[in-house]
Amino acid sequence: MANNLVIVESPTKVKAIKKFLGSRYEVMASGGHVRDLPKSQMGFDPEHDFEPKYITIRGKGDVLAALRKAVKKADKIYLATDPDREGEAIAWHLQQALKLNEQKDKQVYRITFNEITKNAVKEAIRHPRQINMNMVDAQQARRILDRMVGYKISPLLWAKIKRGLSAGRVQSAALRIIADREKQINDFIPEEYWTLEAVLGVKGEKKPVTASFYGTDKKLQIRSKQEADRIMSELESERFEVRGVKKSERVRKAPLPFTTSTLQQEASRVLNFSTQKTMRVAQQLYEGIELKGEGTVGLITYLRTDSTRISDEADAAAKEYIRKTWGDRYVTGTAARVKTGQNIQDAHEAIRPSDITREPMNIKDQMSRDQFRLYQLIWRRFAASRMEGARYETTSVSIGAGRYVFKVSASRILFEGYQVVYTESDENKESNVLSGNLSEDSELTLQKFNPEQHFTQPPAHYTEASLVKTLEELGIGRPSTYAPTITTLLYRRYIIKEQRNLYLTELGEAVNNMMKEAFPQVIDVNFTANLEQLLDYVGDGRMDWKEIVRNIYPDLDKAVAEAEKKLEKVTIADEVTDVRCDLCGRNMVVKYGPHGKFLACPGFPECKNTKPYLEKAGVKCPKCGHEIIIRRTKKGRRFYGCENPECDFMSWQKPSEVRCPKCGGCMVEKGNKLVCASGNCGYILNRQDQPENSEKKEPEENYD
Repeated sequence: MANNLVIVESPTKVKAIKKFLGSRYEVMASGGHVRDLPKSQMGFDPEHDFEPKYITIRGKGDVLAALRKAVKKADKIYLATDPDREGEAIAWHLQQALKLNEQKDKQVYRITFNEITKNAVKEAIRHPRQINMNMVDAQQARRILDRMVGYKISPLLWAKIKRGLSAGRVQSAALRIIADREKQINDFIPEEYWTLEAVLGVKGEKKPVTASFYGTDKKLQIRSKQEADRIMSELESERFEVRGVKKSERVRKAPLPFTTSTLQQEASRVLNFSTQKTMRVAQQLYEGIELKGEGTVGLITYLRTDSTRISDEADAAAKEYIRKTWGDRYVTGTAARVKTGQNIQDAHEAIRPSDITREPMNIKDQMSRDQFRLYQLIWRRFAASRMEGARYETTSVSIGAGRYVFKVSASRILFEGYQVVYTESDENKESNVLSGNLSEDSELTLQKFNPEQHFTQPPAHYTEASLVKTLEELGIGRPSTYAPTITTLLYRRYIIKEQRNLYLTELGEAVNNMMKEAFPQVIDVNFTANLEQLLDYVGDGRMDWKEIVRNIYPDLDKAVAEAEKKLEKVTIADEVTDVRCDLCGRNMVVKYGPHGKFLACPGFPECKNTKPYLEKAGVKCPKCGHEIIIRRTKKGRRFYGCENPECDFMSWQKPSEVRCPKCGGCMVEKGNKLVCASGNCGYILNRQDQPENSEKKEPEENYD
């Protein structure tokens, strides 16, 4: 009869762990959290030192009843929830809910395992410990700070913008980052520049060499066509000659194994997975896949980590596998690099296969397509991390013509190293553009010039991958929060995703502007990152969790009171229009919906009439003279289009009625500038300097 009880989080782990431990162990699942702060109230008492009020989560009564029954029969209880702060907190909540501290005749232990394998589980049973209250307190502090921000600020968003909105400690800072990038893009002024290539014949070689303009003794940027023409004119009478050939070797180091952040980034770029999908599939791989002849097997280590550390056993096993598969020279001879930094939590290993010999192709038919692709990515990255770097021979040729210098660069691979198994998505393809040997004796003849006009590009829109990278670099959130944060922003429709890019919606802009106005500290990137550091101090036992809450609550309370006064007269939604309701005759009001603004009857719920809101931009169409309307894509991204259905005018930036003095084309607003929309013109005009003879004065706007 089983006299040992092991409690895990997920029901999918039960079968595998039961198999590893045998009949003397009963294994049951809590299904995640069993207690939480009540949804109907703040959930902690500021008058009594912020003591939390936990209640049993609805629907968990039967789970707890079954666990209590099992506890009565057991002599030893092992709390085997996940090996992170959240898991430690769940273990503590189970201890409280099951009153395990009061069970004097029973031994209660906390165990963790980084992978669901027989060795890892048995090793955990052999080395039990007590619940780490520092980790629990760090999680309690995080939960209460999140609740404090959400429950204090969200009602103001409900009142002033739209019901059902939410603010969050990490979520609002992330929204601010996206909004700031959107402003940078909208205000970006392109600058013209030119590249110049010289196509050179080499005596004795069939193929010409293409050399890129460098400058003189220092690098020069060609700013205009006139400059390019002047340089080409000067060079026509000059003799081209090889002035230097430099050969060297370069090593591209093997990548580090995956952390949560780098896995999310690479899965997004390579597999086009959302952060949420990556975590869901990784969870399946961690909890176990049914394999023929083996039963349920956990294929990867724990998926929430910011450490790149690997256990000695896993390192040795990987190197032995590489030695047998590819040979000694592919095994790295240097000590493995480990990513370090003040925000790194080194509680457990990087994400890796639980067994390097379990090759992806050998078990492909026993997994779903998504599981296979993600497992293969993790397996290849880990194998690569234990291998030698790739070595290249690089050749740099300096070609002179008078006072000007052109450059030719080429490289060829000498030893592929880790690239036999893995190529990072951001690696530049190595090129070998030299068809023959160039030396200082080579005779060159100019065949032609290839001048090309370019314009500088604005910063790229955030993708899920680049946002995760930025959040990690700034120290905002932790591995477990990246995916839920982005998912919440998309769900609330503060942002939308189109072709991988993240765009701020009108609703997101309204929320961010209000947060900037009323709660600048909450969305301040440095404040949010510093708070994460303080929570780490709590987890390390260097700080009392209530100290953080005591310091932040009064300031937040004061900010909310001031915001309520400041925003009393602010009405973002419910702007009354002169459009009459077709059904009841009332003046319709502007509301925010999932896709932006729309018109609704104020008589709701008696009258449920709604209409599209055709918001005029206040300018005429540069093509046909009709009104310009602010429109939205299907997903909610804003653009400017003509009200005339037969006109195809469209612009992401607001058009101006001022015509370009240089080419006569349409100009668009970018901050305090007007910029020609023609890709080949690039004319820029300060808005205060716009011609007085423009048909109509620009409407005044706030360009904060």
